Amino acid sequence: MTTLSIIIPVLNEGSHIARKLSLLQPLRRRGVEVVVVDGGSRDDTLEQAHEWVDQLISAPRGRASQMNAGARVSRGRILLFLHADTVLPMFAQECVFDALAPCAEAWGRFDVHIDSPLRMLEVVSWAMNTRSRLTGIATGDQAFFMHRSLFERVGGFPDQPLMEDIAMSRTLKRHSAPICLRARVHTSARRWEKHGVWRTILLMWCLRAAYFFGADSRTLARQYGYTPRENNA
Repeated sequence: MTTLSIIIPVLNEGSHIARKLSLLQPLRRRGVEVVVVDGGSRDDTLEQAHEWVDQLISAPRGRASQMNAGARVSRGRILLFLHADTVLPMFAQECVFDALAPCAEAWGRFDVHIDSPLRMLEVVSWAMNTRSRLTGIATGDQAFFMHRSLFERVGGFPDQPLMEDIAMSRTLKRHSAPICLRARVHTSARRWEKHGVWRTILLMWCLRAAYFFGADSRTLARQYGYTPRENNA
């Protein structure tokens, strides 16, 4: 069995995906499996991705659905879930192996750095990492990793259109506290640049607060500007 599988959910990433996947080729040459799961892209994502991956599949749209599908077909005994706009450090494989070695129920994430010259986004990165350490809640931008056995034990990501990372963290915390690596992944600032830093901060805090108090994830997804797929889609 492959030791590590990296699972990447994508949707309409044709203009970026080949460059991002090219950065994973040193890991592939060392035996890491790369699985890309498309959620119904309407651009050339599939064509751009196919030569850079070990498996390229399709699944119903939604990060949770796509990541679960990728995990099912992957061969690694360790799973790492990576957003398409996030880049791993060069030594990610060693970091993950060392972190998970002591315990079969261990899971973790990386610190995140938002790639931007804006000072405010440096503060946002620091706040995300600090909050995660204090609460034990990780975000998808921080690249979840865990043993396959733990992933299967908890039933994978809950199939919801938003906040699947928070829900997954809550479930995993019942087994162990997260390992919060100081090594950093770098993620794109495009979401912040598109909607504005302060507006994005306010929106995300409002959505998180609403979710904490029991709001339905499908309702929150629509407020976020994402139309959830129908259950039979």
